[in-house]
Amino acid sequence: MISYIKGELTDIVEDIIVVENNNIGYEIRVPLSVMNELPGTGKDVKVYTYLYVREDIMCLYGFLSRDDLNIFKLLITVNGIGPKGALGILSTITPDDLRFAILSDDVKSISKAPGIGSKTAGKLILELKDKLKLEDAFEQKLLNHEEGKILNAQMSDAKNDAIQALVALGYSGTDALKAVRNIDITEDMSTEDILKLSLKKITLNI
Repeated sequence: MISYIKGELTDIVEDIIVVENNNIGYEIRVPLSVMNELPGTGKDVKVYTYLYVREDIMCLYGFLSRDDLNIFKLLITVNGIGPKGALGILSTITPDDLRFAILSDDVKSISKAPGIGSKTAGKLILELKDKLKLEDAFEQKLLNHEEGKILNAQMSDAKNDAIQALVALGYSGTDALKAVRNIDITEDMSTEDILKLSLKKITLNI
């Protein structure tokens, strides 16, 4: 129904983001793994969405890639795994790693997700294994690589290092995270570069 929403990222609270489009703020639940890939508030973002509707609830779930969305849709077809469980899985394991975990019967990796025990992980593998092919998993992993997933991971590492450095300097985790998120980070930036710009942001807000 709603394929994606593109607009200004106006708020981030735990696992919920708000994206404003045409003066409407859309509240979207996202995996925790998405947080490091988000731009700062006030910047434009494109979120691929799934509208979950039940008698007593209507909720938007969002992802930064169509592949993540497709895996989410696949996960919620498993009996006993709803949107919340699927989001938890994608917060702890990437779609690429999840595909290989399913194909290799890796119950341990999947059961690391919150609320997913070994029994549920086994059921997930049983129900989804026939829907995946090893050659497709390799092809998608290569495609994700070409689209810059590895670069994003490297940038995320630099962000995390900068956040930890700010916390070590005595700033709260919230202030550190907020400062780093509001920086336009490029691929050639080092952790030191990000840290210097973050300190300027924090100083200006004091």
